[in-house]
Order: sequence, then C-alpha cells, then structure tokens
Amino acid sequence: MAVSIDNEARLAKKILPNENQITKSIGNLLYALSTKSKQQIYHLHSYLIKYICEEKIKNEQQLIAAIDYLLTNPTEPVDQKALEESAGIGVKVTSEEIKHMVEKIIEQNKTKLLEQKYEFSMGTLLGEVRKRLKWADGGTIKTEMDNQLLKLLGPKDHSTKKTTQKSNVSSTTENGQVRSFADLVGEALNFHKPGENYKTEGYQMTPKTMDLIREHLKKTGGQVITRFPPEPNGILHIGHAKAINFNFGYAKINNGICYLRYDDTNPEKEEEKFFTGILDIVKWLGYVPYKVTHASDHFDQLFEWGKELIRRDLAYVCHQKCDELKGHNIPESPWRNRPIHESLQLFEDMKHGKFSEGEATLRMKCVMEDGKLDPVAYRIKFAHHAKTGDKWCIYPTYDYTHCLNDSIENITHSLCTKEFQARRSSYYWLCNSLDVYCPVQWEYGRLNLQYTVVSKRKIVKLVENNVVRDWDDPRLYTLTALRRRGFPPEAINLFCARIGVTMSQTVLHPDMLDACVREVLNATAPRVMVVLEPLKVTITNFPYENMIELPVLNIPGEESNGSHTIKFDSVVYIEKSDFNENPPKDFKRLTLHQSCGLKYTSLVLTIQEIIRDSNNEPIELKVTCQKVTDEGVAKHKSFIHWVSHPNKCEVRLYERLFLHPNPEDKKEVPDGFLSDINPNSLTINSNAFADDGIKNTKILDKFQFERIGYFSVDQDTTDEKYVFNRTVTLKEDKQRIS
Repeated sequence: MAVSIDNEARLAKKILPNENQITKSIGNLLYALSTKSKQQIYHLHSYLIKYICEEKIKNEQQLIAAIDYLLTNPTEPVDQKALEESAGIGVKVTSEEIKHMVEKIIEQNKTKLLEQKYEFSMGTLLGEVRKRLKWADGGTIKTEMDNQLLKLLGPKDHSTKKTTQKSNVSSTTENGQVRSFADLVGEALNFHKPGENYKTEGYQMTPKTMDLIREHLKKTGGQVITRFPPEPNGILHIGHAKAINFNFGYAKINNGICYLRYDDTNPEKEEEKFFTGILDIVKWLGYVPYKVTHASDHFDQLFEWGKELIRRDLAYVCHQKCDELKGHNIPESPWRNRPIHESLQLFEDMKHGKFSEGEATLRMKCVMEDGKLDPVAYRIKFAHHAKTGDKWCIYPTYDYTHCLNDSIENITHSLCTKEFQARRSSYYWLCNSLDVYCPVQWEYGRLNLQYTVVSKRKIVKLVENNVVRDWDDPRLYTLTALRRRGFPPEAINLFCARIGVTMSQTVLHPDMLDACVREVLNATAPRVMVVLEPLKVTITNFPYENMIELPVLNIPGEESNGSHTIKFDSVVYIEKSDFNENPPKDFKRLTLHQSCGLKYTSLVLTIQEIIRDSNNEPIELKVTCQKVTDEGVAKHKSFIHWVSHPNKCEVRLYERLFLHPNPEDKKEVPDGFLSDINPNSLTINSNAFADDGIKNTKILDKFQFERIGYFSVDQDTTDEKYVFNRTVTLKEDKQRIS
C-alpha cells in the first residue's frame, strides 16, 4: 500500500519552508516516492525527501535506485555515502559524454543498422547507452540518439511499419504452441530473489531479520525453494494441478527445489491411501519432489515453540468453546492475560491428556487481516495419527504450523491461494515473534471449473448416493478421475500453462480443458476404427478370394509413429447411424438411393437388399461394391468407418455430471447440487466392435476412435473384454456422425 503523498509533502515543507519552493519536478519525485516505495522503508523516507528537496536526486531513475538501496539495507543507521553512490547522487554526465557514447554504440551496430534501417530494435541501442552511462538524463540520450540515427539512416520510411506489426509474435507462443507453464510463470511474476525477502510489499522486518536472512542464505546457497503442501485427507482435484504446476514449475525454471509436504495436522481425517495417492499424482504430472516431508516431522519443535510464545507473553491457554470462537467479532478471551507460568503448566497438561476435547486451546496474541482475534495454535484431539501414532493428543493448526514448517525448510517463496491472504500478517508475526527465518507468502487465484464440484464433503455425498462409483469416477474432476478418463498429464499441464497465474479467482468452462486434451491426443493417440452400434453389411461381390489385411498408419501422415493392420472380409459392420432409410436432404452417407465409400478400402458400397427383424428393423444390409477408380463411379466425399472380424468391447460415453454451470449456487440450483444430476451423464455401449488396432493394449492406453472421439482403456478391462472410457469427443463429431 502506498504511503500518502500528503505525508511526503509535509516533510518536504519542513526542509523547504516556502510552499512555492516545491517545484513541479520536486513534486513529481515526491509523488513517485509515495507510490513506488514499500512499507518496510517508510521510516527512512526522510533521507530521500531531503535529497529530493536539495535536488540531489534529480530524476526517477535515481529515486528508484535509492529506494532499492534502502530496501536492501532497511535498518538504521543509514550509510549515506553508500546510498549516494548507489543512486548516483553527485554524479554529473555531460552532453559531450552522452554524444560520444551514442556515437560508439551506433558504430558497433552500424552494419545491421544500414541493413535493417528503422526495423532494427532501437531500444537495444538506448539500453546499451543507459547501461554504460547509468546516471545520464534519459531524455538527452533519446534526443541525441534520434539525431545521430537521422544523420546515418535518413528519415523514417513508414511503409515498413505494417511489416513490423505482422512479424510481431505473441510472447506466449512459440511456433504456434503455448509455451510451458514454467516459462509463463517466470515471465508473469516479478518475485523477489532468494535473500531479498525484505523487498516484498508488506514484508515485516525486525532488528534480527537481516541476520536471519544471511544465515538462511548460508544454508541454501541462494537457491529457490518452494513446497506443495496438501492435506492428506482426500484426492487431489483439478485446482491442485495449478498449485502443483506453480510450485514445482517456479522452482524448476529457477534451478531450485520443491518439497512435497503433507500437512498432516488433522489426524481423524487422514488415511494412508491419501498419502500414497497424492505422491502418485504429483509424479504422474511429471514432477519429482526434492524431498517428501510431513508437518508432523517437527511436532516436537513446534511444541517447544508453543511454550516459547507463552514465555514471551504472546500466547495463552484459553477455555472458550469452539462455538464462541467462530466469526470475526468475538469478544476478547477472559483468559488472555492469565499469568505466564499458569499457561505454561496448562499447555503441558493439554499435552498429557488432562483436558477433554474442546476444554482448552492455545491461542496466539495477534490480529489477522480479516479482523479475527487471537487465532488458535493448538487444540486437543484424541485421535490416532497416521505417522506419530498415539504420541500426541494435541495438534497444531494450519495457522500455526504452516509458516513455521516453511521456516524450518528454508522456503523462499510460500505460494498459496488467495483465501490465505487474510493469514499473511499472522504468518509474518509468528516467525518474527519467535526470531526465526521468515519466508515470503505470495497469493494467487484459485482455479475452479463449471459443471462440477470438488469439495471432499460433496464428493463423499455423490459416492454415498450412488451418483458416482468412487473418487476416480471419470465424471468427476479429481485428478485420479481425469487420469482414468484418459486425460494425458501433458494436457493438464498445458491447461495450467494457458490459464497462467492471476491474483483473482478463475472460474472456467471445462471446454478449455477439453481443447487442451484434444490438442495433445491429436498428435499422440493411434487411430482405430470402432463401431458403437453395429449394423451387419455383407458385400455380395467381394473382390478378393479370401480375407485380406490392410495396413493403416497409427497417425495419419506420420509414418514415424508406426502402423497396424486391419482385417477386411466380405462381412463388415458399420455404425447403425451411417445408414438411413428416410434421410434428410443433407444426409451424405448410405441410403437406399445413395452410395457411400468404405474407408481405407478404395471401395464404394451400394445397397441391394435390407434384411429385417420381427420388428421391421434393419439387421443386415446386402450390398455390392465398386472401386472408386472404376469408370462411371461418381466421386464420393463421404467415407465411413467399419470393422471386420471384430473384437467385442464395452464403450462408456461420459457427459457432464451436472446440468447447470454452478451446481453449488442456490440461486441457480435451489434444491442443492444433488438435485442437478444429469441423468444422461453415462451411456454404456456393451456390444461395440473394434478393429485389431486395440489388441495388446494396457490400462490407460489412449486411442482416437475414428469419427467418434478419443478413448482410453479402463481398469475394468479383462482378458475376455476390453473396456474403454470416452475421454473427449472430436470437435466435429456432431456434424460427422449424428
């Protein structure tokens, strides 16, 4: 938050008694100081205001350098000589020096300048001059550069402007492809460098801060260190994919490391399957943690720090009930000022099980951003812990544990979602109160998708009500569900890259994620032919004596991706919907009076007879065939897929689980999310036929079923029967098949 310009003006008037002495240039610099400085050096502004009023700081470049120096050295006394050297105070650069430097830089680039003329990036020339004459006036440099370029190149030819604009490529793409999430993060966020925590807006300083940071740098060597800290009480969902990519990706592009730390402070909700499931998903997305840790690894140290807070009169044992602590306008605890020795003894009693659950908590003496008073640090829980067993009956809260574990692991950038912004002040307060290294907390907006729910409680209700089978039901947006449905990890990472990192909450349509999936699978998924609702076709004049095998590329136009063979015989099966007895005008496939091509065979089929069942429904078509090259055969635009000598399989077609975009919104769905279930969210085709391209596949292998969509082998597959899940449809599937 910027300091008020009025404060700066008042200080300036003390130095310049007459108000009219505040010239326009001085006023502009005072305004720049009020908007560009940071809270942690407000107490040092008097030094800068004095330099501004004495016109020793003459431009914004000097001011920014002076601010940067004070942010790096934020404690008094200020070394004024070093400050003046850092900000170029007293340094004079003459017009002659500027002229000679501009001449030198132009001469070094003369050949390219004469070739490219004004298409040359002139900003690089200006930057090079400013780099060598750091404290020269920017306007003077620009004027001198323009004059010398005009003399060398002549007047600008504005006809080149259009070409220059056309060649401008978006910074988010390379060769038409969105770059990696890590690249986008690196360019989008101007984070502090390791060890420069104090340059971050709102970072809280103490007299010990600089010594603690120096000790931190000795341990880390200046390496970027992040962490992904999920609770092991459920399965990760699509929102977690953004957090995983952000934490691991930011560390990766900075040659840093990222911990996977389980926030295991709620023992009654944690299960071993969630610990293993989380690590499995992190690795599936392509990331390997530097180390897997647990909040519980440091329970002993956290308890000792709890006692230290009490000794410093910064925490106390409280007996208010849970309901009394809810909300933001809670009254001050009647036990807030109890004697230190009494709280110490009671805290030990809590540890040794002398109180029942809810009878006592340890609370910290601080106020959070949202006004919440004295957050709880420890509460009593008589629950078995997955890692520590029954050693503890008191457990630390997130507000207490999070920042201290970050400190222990020397985290440089504590990245968390926006809802934790209200806890930032308590984060800094707690580290500083214990005189331990204090990381920087950065918040970013959560990722939410429409047409789904991701809360653990609501997914449990869906399972209990038999709406979905389990946490990995392909209609959910848990990461295990998306993996089972066939989403490649590369597509999820691409999705995270495309949405980037914003500070506001993001609610997106799932079509954007589906598009990323199609983009990846289109380049990687082998093509096979599968008929969902088979209709038998007998070719009465089959042109070969016996069955033949046809070679088909796995991916069209990509011989390097291999091929497979498909059987072709006199009996084939086509999609029931590819034949129509009473077709609309725009129907392009097989009818009584319209021939149709058979893909990969170079044959065109013409109906001779329809065999029907007792309900008068077609069950077989008798057809004749002609080669597309035969004389008199009309050129056909429609070639349908087919299967011969089929492999029977089950195909599951998934649609959105909910009917409305926001099923949790009471205005949109008054009767609650369970009333909004799409009755057609799952269709099972139990008697689908597939060609031989699906043979010898493994669970999660992915395919494009031609003209239908992208599919993945489900874990329910057996030796007797293949089971496929539809991952996403083809973009044009509705136009091509229905």
